[in-house]
Amino acid sequence: MAGWNPARAIAVVRLKSTGLRTYLKAVLESAAGKHLIDAVLNTTVQKTLNLKDIRNLPIPVPPPWIIRGISSFAEALIDRIALLRETNVTLEAVAQALFKSWFVDFDPVRAKIEGRVPEGMDEATAALFPGGFEESELGLVPSGWRVDAIGKFVEGIYDGPHATPSEADEGPIFLGIKNLTGSGLDLGEVRHIHENDWAQWTRRITPCHGDIVFSYEATLGFFALIPPETRCCLGRRLALIRPNQKSGDGHFWFHQFIAPPFQRLLDKHTIHGATVNRIALKEFPSLSVLNPPGALKATFDNRVAPLWRRIHEGQAQAQTLTALRDALLPRLISGQLRLPDAKAQIEQAFA
Repeated sequence: MAGWNPARAIAVVRLKSTGLRTYLKAVLESAAGKHLIDAVLNTTVQKTLNLKDIRNLPIPVPPPWIIRGISSFAEALIDRIALLRETNVTLEAVAQALFKSWFVDFDPVRAKIEGRVPEGMDEATAALFPGGFEESELGLVPSGWRVDAIGKFVEGIYDGPHATPSEADEGPIFLGIKNLTGSGLDLGEVRHIHENDWAQWTRRITPCHGDIVFSYEATLGFFALIPPETRCCLGRRLALIRPNQKSGDGHFWFHQFIAPPFQRLLDKHTIHGATVNRIALKEFPSLSVLNPPGALKATFDNRVAPLWRRIHEGQAQAQTLTALRDALLPRLISGQLRLPDAKAQIEQAFA
């Protein structure tokens, strides 16, 4: 343990055998493990665990060969989920780097000014960039590029009902701020609403693939693209931007919103309150942003759309694997499911 110390309210479990580590983690994270922990929680003031109660938790311990099999199965799932997430981080970084080069640093324009050929693009794409800059309300921008209000190039900006619906065990997803990661959605833990409530909670807008959801209170500056086949409604303090469907520039505008210049603009327009900070949603459509020619925006979208398609596919696979892990491990631990059958269910899900 040299080199680090646990923070307050953090306990460290040191095992006699490291071979039990993955197995014990799987047990404690399972529904049965959480039930055991809930049974000994002290809830007088806030939820706390007594270390003596942790030591006395009745953990099922099957024969060693079963423990090894379950541990190997859990590790394989953990590694597979981690690889998907790492790949998504890399793909998003590529898309963000391209946006920064073209629309923040203006690398192709600077290359032309210096008499160089813009890197990483064909002649047709290079021809879309001008060879100079001009002054604008946003400072120096490429010649001929416009500065427009957000409301001019989107179909609409909407917010959801200012309330919270009854929770359901399954059904459409009720998006919350906790589901926004900054530039994406984490649907690992979601709140569901009843089907009977669907019409009420989508009365203002029904989120669709390609829409951009963002937070306008409390946690500010978080944006995310709605993935394909995601049936959801807006939660409190969330709003939605619907890009113009005909122009097909949704990825461009999403990347502009998460880029540093727009994040600084949001910070400038943030209303600092006594309890939470917020953005005046009525003023959002009037915020000025850089608006390059349509052909260039379309070229950027064509470049990054395949990346985001792979990102969304990776997210869906990671969510499926996580759900299968959470469903299968408790049954393996209890002996209700054999390891070959669990592996077969994993393979079947991705056949």
